[in-house]
Amino acid sequence: MVKIGILGCMGRMGQALTAAVGRTPSLSLLIGSERAGHPLIGKTSALHSLPITDQTDVVFSAADLVIDFTPPGNTALHAHLAASNGTKLLVGTTGLSGTDQAALDTAAKKIAVMQAGNYSVGVNVLASLVREAAARLDQDWDAEILEMHHRGKIDAPSGTALMLGDAVADGRGSSLSVLRTPMREGVTGERKPGSVGFASLRGGSVVGEHSTIFASGSETITLSHRAENRDLFADGAVRAACWLAERETGRYSMQDVLGL
Repeated sequence: MVKIGILGCMGRMGQALTAAVGRTPSLSLLIGSERAGHPLIGKTSALHSLPITDQTDVVFSAADLVIDFTPPGNTALHAHLAASNGTKLLVGTTGLSGTDQAALDTAAKKIAVMQAGNYSVGVNVLASLVREAAARLDQDWDAEILEMHHRGKIDAPSGTALMLGDAVADGRGSSLSVLRTPMREGVTGERKPGSVGFASLRGGSVVGEHSTIFASGSETITLSHRAENRDLFADGAVRAACWLAERETGRYSMQDVLGL
């Protein structure tokens, strides 16, 4: 039985994760964390019988594997705590900095680390299809990525949109850092051939919608995914956690879990 800790356990995604872990026989929901001052600190959640602490280091010292979908800002610290305690780490936080990514790379030398912009099985299959399409369509096909999320999302483009951008770039034998076009506003001039553009929409309670559009002079291909609720992310993350529990060290993604 793998002992699981969940950071931000009482947030919207945290509650979906605790429910998904609770449904999984091979996983044991051990401990959760929340921000200092949360009314449940030092108590047990009646919903999942989960003890809750504001001491993140306690979670890492107690659990075999920690799931982290908290907002960006603390990922590098969490990577350090995971490596120091020998605790496997699954990260769903988006909007990570270069420092965060470097910290995850360093931690992966000591522990098993998984990080993905999206843990949905459907989105990861979509990314594989986008990569394949980009490899088969030349640069006369413009690539644009459109995403929409709820009004409370704080980063843009979304981690999933960037993952799809990486898939386009990979299919074209390049990197997103080379092909990415800044968000457009004002007089931007003509579109640069071969570039990858992004558009971000925010509003209401939209869980997540993503489309990759390939447009030539005479036709358009659109590959899309729409999330109906957060359960699909939680279920995918738990599937990934079960897979990660069997690894000792290394840096992994959802693509590895699905063999894509």
